[in-house]
Amino acid sequence: MFRRMAAPKPLAYNATLIRREDFTAELTTFHVKYDQPPPAEGPPFLPGQYVAIGLNNTEVPEKGSVRRSMSILSAPEQREVYEFYIRWVKHPESDNPLTHLLWKMKDGDRIFMTKKPVGVFTVKDTVGENDPRWRLYVAAGTGLAPFVSILRSEHLRDPKADMSRTVLLHGASYPADLCYWEELEGYAKQHGLHYFRTCSRPKEAPDWKGDAGRVEEYFKPDKLEALEKRLGIGAGELTPRTCGVLICGLQGTIGETIMRLAPRGFVPDNRRIRKALEIPEDMPPHVWWEQYDNTPVINVDDPELVARLAGELRAAWSS
Repeated sequence: MFRRMAAPKPLAYNATLIRREDFTAELTTFHVKYDQPPPAEGPPFLPGQYVAIGLNNTEVPEKGSVRRSMSILSAPEQREVYEFYIRWVKHPESDNPLTHLLWKMKDGDRIFMTKKPVGVFTVKDTVGENDPRWRLYVAAGTGLAPFVSILRSEHLRDPKADMSRTVLLHGASYPADLCYWEELEGYAKQHGLHYFRTCSRPKEAPDWKGDAGRVEEYFKPDKLEALEKRLGIGAGELTPRTCGVLICGLQGTIGETIMRLAPRGFVPDNRRIRKALEIPEDMPPHVWWEQYDNTPVINVDDPELVARLAGELRAAWSS
């Protein structure tokens, strides 16, 4: 017997949209403030964490409420207002997409936000706060959010922070989609951050003079050596011994980055992938990620792919 699923219960709003900034028609930053501010003691969250935000569908009430997890872009030092960098979903999988409701919001409107930020896509929980290796951040589109939070927090905690061993690669379709570039170039000048941005559709932006291609293309063999040269290090020196990699975005960026770094010996932080590739349990990971879709980043049911990646890893470890 078919039973109709009940719509999600209405959300009790506990926050207010202070302001929104529209970068493009499809990219917006939402600044949201809780009704009750976070406790005064300790940081309210760690850079790289997220909360769920949600709305009730008041135009079609039978659809109920919808909520989605969103990385926090602001730094914990900016205690009262949380910043979210969000793309409007053009082809949603749900018939009640959150972004289609968010885009109707105006300053002063009410919203729901979970009280406790969570997540382990943080420097502390990945490469480690005291790790001396290079930190290589790979961001596709709005996957930039956790990295802005991390870098902004470093800047606010220490105006003399040394970012000279931090690399941020940001990719988007068009130059207008490469948001926050002025702030990030400021960190490059002030703190030594290595910041490179790239557009995947340069033919549609004839005035663009920067890097071209998807962000994961920096890891093609020839381009990886070019990246090392831009960083002032020798060819082949970006290895697990010298670098930890954090990736944020959709499956394509994450999967391609993992596969292109396998010949260098980088080990992914995912139990199922590690098991398929027969990576020793005591071998530490070198690549971590936050994924914005549900597609497996690597098809571990593809025997040819698994055999190739496993072989590349072992060859790198033995060299």
